[in-house]
Amino acid sequence: MHLAQLNVGRLRAPIDDPLIDDFRNNLEAVNALAEVSPGYVWRLQDDNGDATGIKAFDDDLEILNLTVWESVDALADFTYRSGHVDFLRRRREFFEAPSLPILCLWWTPEGTIPTVEEALLRLEHLRAHGPTPTAFTFRQRFEPADVEGRAGSPLDTCSA
Repeated sequence: MHLAQLNVGRLRAPIDDPLIDDFRNNLEAVNALAEVSPGYVWRLQDDNGDATGIKAFDDDLEILNLTVWESVDALADFTYRSGHVDFLRRRREFFEAPSLPILCLWWTPEGTIPTVEEALLRLEHLRAHGPTPTAFTFRQRFEPADVEGRAGSPLDTCSA
């Protein structure tokens, strides 16, 4: 099993606004860092090489990031113990403070690429039910064995 990850956020200004310059101008470097990180598998991207042009919401200020990793530890190492953490610490410069969970994790069969639709359903599940094997967080993790063979959420059988 591999780990899928979705995070969403509402920008403080349009992506081409000078307020967002430091975020936008460093996307390529942060994405390149992810791609060479141990355990990285895949990331959603558009023709520009990032996901900022993928519109999954009615609000153009809402953007998303969807990735696949070999393990929770691999994703955590990239998120909290690489150059990515510098931008994570500065997130309030670029994004509004969320009122709902903005990140969810779930296990997906190796070789499966999650769809944006599935990812958003998993985030909705997390928001409605809290962490479960269907959608969980770094703080409350579940193992692949918690999902395999489950007769739980229909999302647990999703494969795009």
